[in-house]
Amino acid sequence: MTNPNDPKWILSSSPHVFQGDTTARIMWQVVAALTPAVVWGVYAFGWRAAWVIGWCVAGAAAAESGALRLRGRPNALADGSAVLTGLLLGMNLPATSPWWMALLGGVVAIGLGKQVFGGLGQNPFNPALVARVFLLISFPVAMTNWAVPGGALADAVTAATPLGAAKTAVATHGALGDALAGIPWWKLFVGLQPGSLGEVSELLLLVGAAYLLWKRIIPWDIPVAFLGTLVLVTGAAWLGAPAKVVPPWFHLVTGGAVLGACYMATDMVTSPLTARGRWAFGVGCGLLTAVIRLWGGYPEGVSFAILLMNATVPLIDRFTKPRKFGWVPDAKGAAS
Repeated sequence: MTNPNDPKWILSSSPHVFQGDTTARIMWQVVAALTPAVVWGVYAFGWRAAWVIGWCVAGAAAAESGALRLRGRPNALADGSAVLTGLLLGMNLPATSPWWMALLGGVVAIGLGKQVFGGLGQNPFNPALVARVFLLISFPVAMTNWAVPGGALADAVTAATPLGAAKTAVATHGALGDALAGIPWWKLFVGLQPGSLGEVSELLLLVGAAYLLWKRIIPWDIPVAFLGTLVLVTGAAWLGAPAKVVPPWFHLVTGGAVLGACYMATDMVTSPLTARGRWAFGVGCGLLTAVIRLWGGYPEGVSFAILLMNATVPLIDRFTKPRKFGWVPDAKGAAS
């Protein structure tokens, strides 16, 4: 039986108990969770990877400071949100990206993806993904010039990503053939594959996500719904045409599925508020990613899927709004 004197059941007027979480504390913890994957990216692709990330962060920080100064607001760089946006953008770029493109991406992320809507907490779309899609559409060649992991001191060698190689093989020959032969799954899982400099090591991304789940900074339902739906849809397609479709586990360990599901779809500003809404949001992200990967023109679809689902968040929140305590519908459906 519930103890009515238990402090957690006592409803009092504000001010309420402060748990210690602040915007800065949350943002910097996410940055810390991403650090192992970033370090791996620098090791795998060389110092050029750190160069790209540095320019992304510099562009985001400069745009944040400039926009806040123009709006007459105090500088908020210390809260870490602009740094996190620049870091996420850098992790979504090839290590071969030119410095000016990374800088431009950081400026677009903050200027077009965040400050134009009013700043932190007002943006409907994930700012880093807005910039990534902008760069992908504007500079498609530079954005698909993937480096092969070769160690920090290795020369840059480029190749198609595993998803890109599979898409090209099916488009050219009508079947996968031996496009993926000799690629052990563990190499893809630990990060020995061409791709964006921060998304190749699913292992380290999952380690960071586990930390954020433990600290309750990200919800568990969005990643589970996202990745579970991606596996179900791609698994059904693989069972129907195994010669043309890569297996579902391949979709998990390649591309940006884990990075998107754990770190970008879970953005508390651009994701639904309720548990039912988060499940709907995650399922939508996974479904759209699978559709784009299986039948779209791009081998990857995570960025487009999350941005499209960001646009549906107000509608999801409206239809998953919790019922008010004591609410009773009348004959016309209005509260009484």
